[in-house]
Amino acid sequence: MVEVMINGPDGRLEARYHHAETRGAPVALVLHPHPQHGGTMNNKVVYAIYQCFRERGFSVLRFNFRGVGRSQGKFDQGFGELSDAAAALDWLQTHNANASRCWISGFSFGAWIAMQVLMRRPDIHGFVAVSPPANHFDFTFLAPCPSSGLIVQGNKDDVVPEANVAKLAQRLQSQRHIEVDYRIIKGANHFFEDKLDVLTSTVSGYLLKSVAPPAKKAAAAS
Repeated sequence: MVEVMINGPDGRLEARYHHAETRGAPVALVLHPHPQHGGTMNNKVVYAIYQCFRERGFSVLRFNFRGVGRSQGKFDQGFGELSDAAAALDWLQTHNANASRCWISGFSFGAWIAMQVLMRRPDIHGFVAVSPPANHFDFTFLAPCPSSGLIVQGNKDDVVPEANVAKLAQRLQSQRHIEVDYRIIKGANHFFEDKLDVLTSTVSGYLLKSVAPPAKKAAAAS
């Protein structure tokens, strides 16, 4: 894992990057929670998701939105943060021009931004959304949702009620040509305290069945 600085639309963005050694490895971008509520790229949930992608052979990037940590700029109500995510994804893809697939992920506010990026980038193949804040933000732009993916939610979340996320998941599951896997982690609060291991195994298991390593894909095709 290395520290990098990315040229963002409102100044430099502080990031952490792991580069997979396998040629053609998939790439993933992980987005953090709300900047005005203590969200950073070092959030434990964000780091756990980042590690899941790394361990599954991805080149993976996480970064601080504008105004967080050493990232320049100031909070922009989600508009600027969406531009930050697009710039980070551009950087990731530029440094992995031969990537086999591209994924995006986010936790809470980061999940809302991630799903907006998903709608704007047809080159994204899958997503992992953890505790998407369906009670705070409008997700109706996912019409239709362009890619299959995973939604994970705790049933003891007092910030984002499970019922709201269940409605979002059901609406996406009803759309044609995609599959949305909705997983509820029993006893988990919004920050998955004492449940990070369950979250990790859930995300890792989904990636394991959804993304075969490039070497295995090549062998299967030959």
